[in-house]
Amino acid sequence: MNDTDKTKSNNEPNKEKEKEKQQLKFDWITQRYACSLPNIFKELRLQIEQDVKTRNSLRPNNAPYEFSIVDQDDGFRVILKAKELEIAVRFVLAEHVIVVRDDKGVEMFEVTLTFSDLGECQLNVNGEARDYWQLRRMALEELMFRGN
Repeated sequence: MNDTDKTKSNNEPNKEKEKEKQQLKFDWITQRYACSLPNIFKELRLQIEQDVKTRNSLRPNNAPYEFSIVDQDDGFRVILKAKELEIAVRFVLAEHVIVVRDDKGVEMFEVTLTFSDLGECQLNVNGEARDYWQLRRMALEELMFRGN
Protein backbone atom coordinates (compact mmCIF):
# COMPACT_ATOMS: atom_id res chain seq x y z
CA MET A 1 0.00 0.00 0.00
CA ASN A 2 1.53 3.33 -0.95
CA ASP A 3 1.03 6.66 0.84
CA THR A 4 -1.79 7.73 -1.50
CA ASP A 5 -3.74 4.55 -0.74
CA LYS A 6 -3.28 5.08 3.00
CA THR A 7 -4.58 8.64 2.73
CA LYS A 8 -7.64 7.50 0.77
CA SER A 9 -8.51 4.77 3.27
CA ASN A 10 -8.01 7.17 6.20
CA ASN A 11 -10.31 9.75 4.60
CA GLU A 12 -13.19 7.36 3.90
CA PRO A 13 -14.15 6.82 7.58
CA ASN A 14 -13.94 10.61 8.09
CA LYS A 15 -16.32 11.19 5.16
CA GLU A 16 -18.80 8.73 6.66
CA LYS A 17 -18.59 10.41 10.06
CA GLU A 18 -19.08 13.83 8.45
CA LYS A 19 -22.12 12.54 6.57
CA GLU A 20 -23.60 11.18 9.82
CA LYS A 21 -22.99 14.53 11.54
CA GLN A 22 -24.77 16.35 8.71
CA GLN A 23 -27.73 13.99 8.97
CA LEU A 24 -27.96 14.59 12.72
CA LYS A 25 -27.79 18.36 12.15
CA PHE A 26 -30.48 18.35 9.45
CA ASP A 27 -33.23 20.69 10.61
CA TRP A 28 -36.20 18.80 9.24
CA ILE A 29 -38.68 20.95 11.18
CA THR A 30 -37.64 24.15 9.43
CA GLN A 31 -37.35 22.40 6.07
CA ARG A 32 -40.79 20.81 6.46
CA TYR A 33 -42.29 24.17 7.46
CA ALA A 34 -40.79 25.70 4.30
CA CYS A 35 -42.52 22.92 2.35
CA SER A 36 -46.01 24.12 3.25
CA LEU A 37 -48.64 25.21 0.74
CA PRO A 38 -48.71 28.86 1.90
CA ASN A 39 -44.91 29.17 1.60
CA ILE A 40 -44.79 27.43 -1.77
CA PHE A 41 -47.70 29.58 -2.99
CA LYS A 42 -45.82 32.77 -2.01
CA GLU A 43 -42.70 31.60 -3.82
CA LEU A 44 -44.72 30.64 -6.89
CA ARG A 45 -46.34 34.08 -6.95
CA LEU A 46 -42.95 35.83 -6.72
CA GLN A 47 -41.59 33.77 -9.60
CA ILE A 48 -44.69 34.42 -11.71
CA GLU A 49 -44.39 38.14 -11.01
CA GLN A 50 -40.88 37.95 -12.47
CA ASP A 51 -42.21 35.97 -15.47
CA VAL A 52 -44.77 38.73 -16.12
CA LYS A 53 -42.05 41.42 -15.97
CA THR A 54 -39.82 39.42 -18.29
CA ARG A 55 -42.61 38.73 -20.78
CA ASN A 56 -43.66 42.40 -20.83
CA SER A 57 -40.05 43.44 -21.47
CA LEU A 58 -40.01 41.21 -24.57
CA ARG A 59 -43.03 42.88 -26.18
CA PRO A 60 -42.47 45.11 -29.21
CA ASN A 61 -42.66 48.85 -28.40
CA ASN A 62 -46.04 49.28 -30.08
CA ALA A 63 -47.56 46.02 -28.77
CA PRO A 64 -51.35 46.24 -28.34
CA TYR A 65 -51.26 43.84 -25.37
CA GLU A 66 -49.86 43.70 -21.85
CA PHE A 67 -49.56 41.19 -19.02
CA SER A 68 -50.27 41.89 -15.38
CA ILE A 69 -50.73 40.12 -12.08
CA VAL A 70 -53.59 40.95 -9.70
CA ASP A 71 -54.12 39.64 -6.18
CA GLN A 72 -57.49 38.23 -5.13
CA ASP A 73 -58.80 37.01 -1.78
CA ASP A 74 -57.75 33.40 -2.19
CA GLY A 75 -54.97 33.81 -4.75
CA PHE A 76 -54.04 35.82 -7.80
CA ARG A 77 -54.64 36.11 -11.54
CA VAL A 78 -52.22 36.56 -14.41
CA ILE A 79 -53.97 38.67 -17.01
CA LEU A 80 -53.44 39.24 -20.72
CA LYS A 81 -55.05 42.53 -21.77
CA ALA A 82 -55.41 43.55 -25.38
CA LYS A 83 -57.76 46.07 -27.03
CA GLU A 84 -61.04 44.22 -26.61
CA LEU A 85 -59.71 41.10 -24.95
CA GLU A 86 -58.94 40.13 -21.37
CA ILE A 87 -57.93 36.57 -20.56
CA ALA A 88 -56.55 35.28 -17.28
CA VAL A 89 -55.14 32.27 -15.51
CA ARG A 90 -56.06 32.04 -11.84
CA PHE A 91 -53.99 30.53 -9.03
CA VAL A 92 -55.90 29.63 -5.87
CA LEU A 93 -54.52 28.49 -2.54
CA ALA A 94 -56.95 25.83 -1.33
CA GLU A 95 -56.78 23.82 1.89
CA HIS A 96 -54.67 20.92 0.59
CA VAL A 97 -53.69 21.97 -2.96
CA ILE A 98 -52.89 24.88 -5.22
CA VAL A 99 -55.50 25.01 -7.97
CA VAL A 100 -54.78 26.53 -11.38
CA ARG A 101 -57.85 27.52 -13.40
CA ASP A 102 -58.33 28.93 -16.88
CA ASP A 103 -60.30 32.06 -17.73
CA LYS A 104 -63.61 30.18 -17.69
CA GLY A 105 -62.95 28.80 -14.22
CA VAL A 106 -62.15 25.31 -15.51
CA GLU A 107 -59.45 23.58 -13.52
CA MET A 108 -56.25 23.13 -15.53
CA PHE A 109 -54.42 21.19 -12.80
CA GLU A 110 -53.73 20.94 -9.06
CA VAL A 111 -50.38 21.16 -7.31
CA THR A 112 -49.69 19.01 -4.27
CA LEU A 113 -46.55 18.80 -2.13
CA THR A 114 -44.46 15.95 -0.83
CA PHE A 115 -41.66 16.22 1.71
CA SER A 116 -39.33 13.41 0.67
CA ASP A 117 -37.17 11.13 2.79
CA LEU A 118 -34.20 13.07 1.42
CA GLY A 119 -35.56 16.26 3.02
CA GLU A 120 -36.59 17.82 -0.27
CA CYS A 121 -39.80 19.61 -1.02
CA GLN A 122 -41.36 18.17 -4.14
CA LEU A 123 -44.11 19.82 -6.19
CA ASN A 124 -46.44 17.34 -7.89
CA VAL A 125 -48.92 17.63 -10.75
CA ASN A 126 -50.91 14.55 -11.72
CA GLY A 127 -48.57 12.40 -9.64
CA GLU A 128 -45.44 13.69 -11.40
CA ALA A 129 -42.69 15.74 -9.77
CA ARG A 130 -42.33 19.22 -11.28
CA ASP A 131 -39.99 22.16 -10.83
CA TYR A 132 -41.39 25.65 -10.32
CA TRP A 133 -40.57 26.67 -13.89
CA GLN A 134 -42.42 23.64 -15.25
CA LEU A 135 -45.55 24.55 -13.27
CA ARG A 136 -45.34 28.12 -14.49
CA ARG A 137 -44.97 27.00 -18.09
CA MET A 138 -47.89 24.56 -17.78
CA ALA A 139 -50.10 27.34 -16.46
CA LEU A 140 -48.95 30.33 -18.50
CA GLU A 141 -47.47 29.23 -21.80
CA GLU A 142 -50.75 29.42 -23.73
CA LEU A 143 -51.61 32.79 -22.18
CA MET A 144 -48.21 34.35 -22.76
CA PHE A 145 -47.48 32.93 -26.19
CA ARG A 146 -50.87 32.86 -27.88
CA GLY A 147 -50.34 32.68 -31.62
CA ASN A 148 -46.54 32.44 -31.33
